Amino acid sequence: MSEVSDNGAAGPAAAGATPAPVKMNVLAQFVRDMSFENILAQKGVSGEVQPDVQVQVNLDAKKRSADHQFEVVLKLNVTSKSKTTSDTLFLLEMDYAGVFHIENVPEEQMHPFLLIECPRMLFPFARRIISDVTRDGGFPPLNLEMIDFVALYRAEIARRQQAATDEGRKLDA
Repeated sequence: MSEVSDNGAAGPAAAGATPAPVKMNVLAQFVRDMSFENILAQKGVSGEVQPDVQVQVNLDAKKRSADHQFEVVLKLNVTSKSKTTSDTLFLLEMDYAGVFHIENVPEEQMHPFLLIECPRMLFPFARRIISDVTRDGGFPPLNLEMIDFVALYRAEIARRQQAATDEGRKLDA
């Protein structure tokens, strides 16, 4: 958990005894892009349907031109299919972005901070929007389960390391 300091007072950190506390502010958050397709209604299918919901999560982070500002985008792709027929019921794609002011995070820790802590801050808001959109689209509200951003980050690092290893083997062959 990060510590947030507002007073900026010089204390032990000024003497170099302890590192300065992490400062993180959410400056803005917004839906960058969203699409909801109600395939079930388009096809005119009626009756009871058992949904199978698949969620894909991608993250993107980049430095902005202002000092200490970063933009993080939580990209969610939700596909709901019928368990019995495998027909698509609905597709929902949303890019939910946040602009963050972050200070006192060591450079080597900035990448995981941006892809773990920032999405944790954005997720509840994105989750609410998805719930509202699916409900307003004629389906029961979809309440996404919490996402383990630490596990997601570790899986992506492992995938990149494996890809680099595989690429190295191709070059040696």
